[in-house]
Amino acid sequence: GRSDVLAKIAWGVGVAVGGALLLGAVFTYGTYSLSFTGQEIVGGLMSLLAVGMVTWMVFWMVTAGRRMKSDLESEAGSALSLGSGWAIFWIAFVSVGREGIETTLMLWGWATQFEALGGALVGILAAIVLGYVVYRGLVRFNLGTFFSITGIVLVVVAAGILAYGIHDLQEAAVLPGPYSGAPITPTDLRTGEVLVGLTDGPFWMAAFPFGWAFDVSASVDPSGWLATFTKGTIGLTPQMSWLEITAWAAYLAIVLPIFISRVRRPVRTPVAPTLEAQPQTAPSVSRLERTAS
Repeated sequence: GRSDVLAKIAWGVGVAVGGALLLGAVFTYGTYSLSFTGQEIVGGLMSLLAVGMVTWMVFWMVTAGRRMKSDLESEAGSALSLGSGWAIFWIAFVSVGREGIETTLMLWGWATQFEALGGALVGILAAIVLGYVVYRGLVRFNLGTFFSITGIVLVVVAAGILAYGIHDLQEAAVLPGPYSGAPITPTDLRTGEVLVGLTDGPFWMAAFPFGWAFDVSASVDPSGWLATFTKGTIGLTPQMSWLEITAWAAYLAIVLPIFISRVRRPVRTPVAPTLEAQPQTAPSVSRLERTAS
């Protein structure tokens, strides 16, 4: 091993983590001067950006995970062949920094919730422990299988982030929904409350598409552990609009089957070209005649 470059790897990881934390601080404290509407718009757009990055990442992991070990070893070998450890610093910085930015975008919308930050901290500590035991050779596992399982989990989480981003944009009245008011929001003419579900209102599905799809907040405390758990895992909350739940379901219905089909696709290994035996052609008649003569 090259113990002389371990310090530069540590510096690369540390700078990348610090950059991700700085980005999170900028997002968090930089929006304090904005109005409520401005904060909701920024939060919604950042959530949509996070969904795009996570979606790209999970599909990238399907193909890259199968060859990640060899690719990293090849890149590290090329960097070390340059004679300076700073090349390995940049490999560590880019590898960790990319994931740090994605994690920051995913968590920023939930930064005010203690449970979300606690879950993120537990996940980071678990990743550190897992990285250490793998580095020490105590645990060995297939990266392709690992990324396939975590990819499915991330697709479900991304669907929840998508719904959360749409909720923020609806609260800011950027997207139509329960907060838009008349004449967009379907309401009960007698009480003025937003219509809910399929049967609420003067006709079937009167609440669709800009009312509430369901509202069980009277039975499930929105600030309780159950609501927090479902929001942080599968992205469902006690009260969701039709636009939120439609986007959530459509994302899962489209992305998850495509991802699973990519996972099940057999790995194509390149086949070395082989020299096939060339068929021997019979000599021409004219050549036989010249030989006989």
